[in-house]
Amino acid sequence: MNLRIDLAWILAVAQQVPGDPQVVDYGVPIAAEARHRAEILGQEVYPEPHHKAAALLCELARQPCLEVRNLLFAASVAAAYLAACGLPVSPGLDTVAPLAFAAREGLPVREVAAQLKSWTG
Repeated sequence: MNLRIDLAWILAVAQQVPGDPQVVDYGVPIAAEARHRAEILGQEVYPEPHHKAAALLCELARQPCLEVRNLLFAASVAAAYLAACGLPVSPGLDTVAPLAFAAREGLPVREVAAQLKSWTG
């Protein structure tokens, strides 16, 4: 399934982050929501669920929007998106933080998507 989520969905995931940190910049989740559904000439920029999850993770990791725990939030959104698409998600604890850090530091979306596939394998 190739799911399109909205701002309310992203904010619902934010409420699940330990400590329920407040959103300090709503523009970031709005941009993430737009990015995961981007199209050019009628073609999706991110055609597969892993690509869409990677776009969400990258946008949220690179632009902090919560008071704290932004990388955890970014990874949680990606995992929740994959699960909502019907994929079994079981990231190893040793892969979540390094991938979120790499995304924040500029790892390209396609490479993030490739690593996210290991979360659903």
